[in-house]
Amino acid sequence: MDKFENRLQEKFKVAAIQFCPNEEKEENLRLISRFIDTAVENDADIVVLPEMFNCCGHGEVMIENAEHIPGYTTNFLSDIARRFKICIVCGSIFEKFQKGKVFNTSVIVGRSGEILARYSKIHLFDVDILNKIRYKESDHVAAGNKLVTANMGQFDAGLAICYDLRFCELFRVLTLKGAKIFFIPAAFTAATGKYHWEPLIKARAIENQVFIVAANQIGTSLNNITCYGKSMIVDPWGRVLAKAKDNENIIYAEIDFGLLDTIRAEMPLFKHRRTDLY
Repeated sequence: MDKFENRLQEKFKVAAIQFCPNEEKEENLRLISRFIDTAVENDADIVVLPEMFNCCGHGEVMIENAEHIPGYTTNFLSDIARRFKICIVCGSIFEKFQKGKVFNTSVIVGRSGEILARYSKIHLFDVDILNKIRYKESDHVAAGNKLVTANMGQFDAGLAICYDLRFCELFRVLTLKGAKIFFIPAAFTAATGKYHWEPLIKARAIENQVFIVAANQIGTSLNNITCYGKSMIVDPWGRVLAKAKDNENIIYAEIDFGLLDTIRAEMPLFKHRRTDLY
């Protein structure tokens, strides 16, 4: 067992990157590379990116920029992960599926550059309110059909993307499958984020006694959707370990699974579940 694996077994440092991507893929990747350089300089072992980090804007442009996995963007990040010997949660990108449709897919890249897991968003954000707003993610995105935990060597991580955060069943099932930490790339809107973002993250952390790392976009993209920012890292007791300011930046926190074990021992929620009734 090498030094990195020992650190992941005990304590390790996670970073969440918050920024506003545009439709220029190369520009976004250059910016992400600089962010990751900074995270590595600050001793991050795992770096988490936001949803649609490599291209975000008008739907048709994003579909044109969809990729296979592995492909250009994941290979780019695999090289970085291999060079720095870190894990990267590659936010999400549009993955090629069929004509006119893509998957919204998150990938975890290991420190040797290998793909540890991939998850396609299962809950699509469709809103159609008369005379107010119409946004249907399903117009161009196909829903995934698999729940995913990633074996990170010494622990399992759960994967979810943005709107998935509202569905508590997903988090409970993945926790029962062994997830101790959740990585949530997001482009959570300002309109709902003001009221729902932090309460939902804390609720998912508290009710499942897990760590949550949520990397959100910030600012208004070319599709005129304004994202809330406030990327957060929350512990299993619901305490906010780090919260991003209202700009492009990186947040950091130490993850200590000893704390998780203590919380679960002192408040044994899973032993008290009435599985005979529900």
